[in-house]
Amino acid sequence: MIRSATRTLAALLVLTGAPAVHAQEAASPADVPGDLPFIGSVSAADPRAEAAGMAMLKRGGSATDAAIATMLALTVVEPQSSGIGGGGFLVRGAADGSVETVDGRETAPMGATPDWFLNADGSVPPFMESVLSGLSVGVPGNIALAAQAHGRHGKLPWAVLFEPAIKLARDGFAINVRLAQSLAQSSDRAASSAGGRALFYDNQNRPLPAGTLVRNPDLARTFEAIAETGPEAFYRGPIARGIAETVASATPRPAPMTEADIAGYEAKLRDGVCGLYRGYRVCGMGPPSSGGVAVLQILGQLERFDLRALGLGNPVTWHLFLESQRLAYADRELYLADSDFVSVPVAGLIDRAYLAERSALISPDTTMAEALPGVPRGAQSALADGDEPEERGTSHIAAVDAMGTMISYTSTIEGAFGSGLTANGFYLNNELTDFSRSPTVDGKPVANRVEPGKRPRSSMAPTVVFDPEGRPVLAIGAAGGSTIPVTTARAIIGAIDFDLSSRQALALPFTMAFGDSVLVEQGSWLERRVPALRALGHENISLREAPIKAGAIKREGAIWEAARDPRLEDVLLVPRATPLP
Repeated sequence: MIRSATRTLAALLVLTGAPAVHAQEAASPADVPGDLPFIGSVSAADPRAEAAGMAMLKRGGSATDAAIATMLALTVVEPQSSGIGGGGFLVRGAADGSVETVDGRETAPMGATPDWFLNADGSVPPFMESVLSGLSVGVPGNIALAAQAHGRHGKLPWAVLFEPAIKLARDGFAINVRLAQSLAQSSDRAASSAGGRALFYDNQNRPLPAGTLVRNPDLARTFEAIAETGPEAFYRGPIARGIAETVASATPRPAPMTEADIAGYEAKLRDGVCGLYRGYRVCGMGPPSSGGVAVLQILGQLERFDLRALGLGNPVTWHLFLESQRLAYADRELYLADSDFVSVPVAGLIDRAYLAERSALISPDTTMAEALPGVPRGAQSALADGDEPEERGTSHIAAVDAMGTMISYTSTIEGAFGSGLTANGFYLNNELTDFSRSPTVDGKPVANRVEPGKRPRSSMAPTVVFDPEGRPVLAIGAAGGSTIPVTTARAIIGAIDFDLSSRQALALPFTMAFGDSVLVEQGSWLERRVPALRALGHENISLREAPIKAGAIKREGAIWEAARDPRLEDVLLVPRATPLP
């Protein structure tokens, strides 16, 4: 868990970045030859990772190159949130309107079965007992995703993308306030392995303070091997063996992950999901992500309401937003899972007629009695909702290059510091706990149950947006588990309905419906609208900090503005660096 410098968010991880706005003059493709007025923009949760991406753009790299270099650097400086020990989803939107999506989500090993997490008597163990074991680790996908994307759209040599991350790992980086807080608050994971303790804790197992300069030579060597040999160096040989042996040593079951599981991993090109919102084309990630569908459902169900006329400060605007969330999440829980294993009615879920039917359930005057799943075209009725938790260790990257190509890339290791296990200098994910640990409910199979080779459902929602003329206009995404689709949709509404800049859209108050309960961001101006929201029927409202971290790049005329969430203005501060003795 991560806390701000002044307040604690109980039970939810606050994942936000410091305020950062970067404006660059945009160029059309015809402007590219010669002296470029615009080389590109990058948004990331840490300025050092952002700088790694910008270094690629300055060398003539593509947005794909920049996003990959940023992800690699985040492995070093933001180990609690993402990295090569985890996976992610990448959405690419080109200036010609084409969209590609790459699925680098982790997979369950071939030995995994629906009863993977159950005790011998069939009961479900405590959640952290599952997390802090090899059973929670999925085969990492980020390196395969990076190789797939780079092979299709990279401009710079593969090895060049690793240079900033290698330098950070080898020469050292200073612990910022955010990482120091996370090391203290998530020591059950971060310090659970000898590798983690050696990196970030002293000889009395106390977390190193902010400002400490940390070197990670094991990770530097891992990067150097992958840079020199390619992704094969990660998925075969000593690195893969180290992952498999680490996982096997931390589980009561024999060989929960084998070298063959790792060697067999494949990043997949998937069909993106796209829909129209007020003439803008919004495109995101399809299954196994639920995020793209949820974002399109929230927006589609709201389109019949004139939010601009209602006004940003009007509690009815936020009431409608909450009601649309409730409908979208009711569908999400029942239908979304890995489409290689479950028939997911994606087309039916985002069909405009179906969304109009769902929207008709929303009243501007009061809350609906109960938000139930709908019956979209192609739905299977024999599936059940499971008991999935929320992913917490996540980071979002956005990049735009001189050609106007947008990359929206969300990367995760699930919880803060993942499983707590380390291998080859990096933390391994606990993504398999994103599956439902209960394989059946009331005799019905759960769509998101564990199966061999399956990818767990995710909330990640990397998104690109094109304006009504078909031009790239916005790359956006977020971290924060189940809050991700809400955070993303909220910012898109801010950008489209209220003409907000990227930073203004990210700074909007956060509110989310969890069934019949509602979270309203404490300290935001929306807190003053709580009495009005209660009058509209939202009786169970709690005030808490917003458990979100988002990033975006938005085109404003001839300017592209990159921003990250402004909520935690202090957490990326780095006190004067103190080298380790």
